[in-house]
Amino acid sequence: MSDTTPGLVTVFGGSGFVGTQVVRALAKQGWRVKVAVRRPNLAQDLRVNGDVGQIQPVRCDITRPADVEAALKGATAAVNLVGLLFEGPGGKFAKSHIEGARTIAETCAAHGIARFVHISAIGADAGSEAAYGRTKGEAEQAILAALPTATILRPSIVFGAGDGFLNRFASMATLSPALPLIGGGKTKFQPVYVGDVAEAVARAIVSPHAQGKTYELGGPAVWSFKDILTYILRETNRSPILAPIPVFAAATLGRVAGLTAMVGIPPVLTRDQVLMLKVDNVVSPGALGLADLGIEATGLEAIAPSYLWRYRRGGQFAENPRDPETLPA
Repeated sequence: MSDTTPGLVTVFGGSGFVGTQVVRALAKQGWRVKVAVRRPNLAQDLRVNGDVGQIQPVRCDITRPADVEAALKGATAAVNLVGLLFEGPGGKFAKSHIEGARTIAETCAAHGIARFVHISAIGADAGSEAAYGRTKGEAEQAILAALPTATILRPSIVFGAGDGFLNRFASMATLSPALPLIGGGKTKFQPVYVGDVAEAVARAIVSPHAQGKTYELGGPAVWSFKDILTYILRETNRSPILAPIPVFAAATLGRVAGLTAMVGIPPVLTRDQVLMLKVDNVVSPGALGLADLGIEATGLEAIAPSYLWRYRRGGQFAENPRDPETLPA
């Protein structure tokens, strides 16, 4: 089989927001896709993203080597999308990010599977103060030690219908008189469209030139946290104030709010997420990116209005959103 011929690819964690798009992109490219997830009964809807029999959900816990071994049987390529945003009864950062990723990489190496794409994150750094960024960084090291041909993709915050970032703050704006402007809203992001991330996976997995390389995926524009919240308010025609909160105070609030994760309830904010906001989340100068994979980045303004309208005061047929000059400073 040549380096560019699609065969069977195993996608670990392919039922989530990004995973669904990745599975669709790979199926469109001609791959037979095995979607390895903890609850395959909740991933059956993925089958309609390909031809009959092209996409098959299977049960897999990546912290169990036997499960990973079975999921990779017959595969010629693999993608790892498993990641946690917070720790709770469902998993810990170290076990899912590091141990799971290492197990997949070592199993791929043992079976001669050289094509492996791992989704990490901008901000992944083994020396990070935040557990999320630190374990993401350690995972990259473990993967490349086991499988030097692996490709690492590091997206900035990912947007698109169903995202957990714009939707979260838009929802908060419908209920709260204020939105938290942590650290004054100065943290910079480079939002990247989920469709572009999925296409990056599909292109990287068939390109011999991508093997062993790390790509940082960002959109065409850099936004401050304040810019993003202001944009959301404009698109939804909402008027809560933007309340500046010092990082140390937000970290304390995050520690308290994060306690809900211990009983399985997704927290609004965690201390770890606040710590990640202390560092800009943008593509590093000179880093390989979407353009190196032949992808033109899609802007936030081109996509976000298509799903933020549901939070708009008055609904999708309401008057045009307020002029930016009337938004809170």
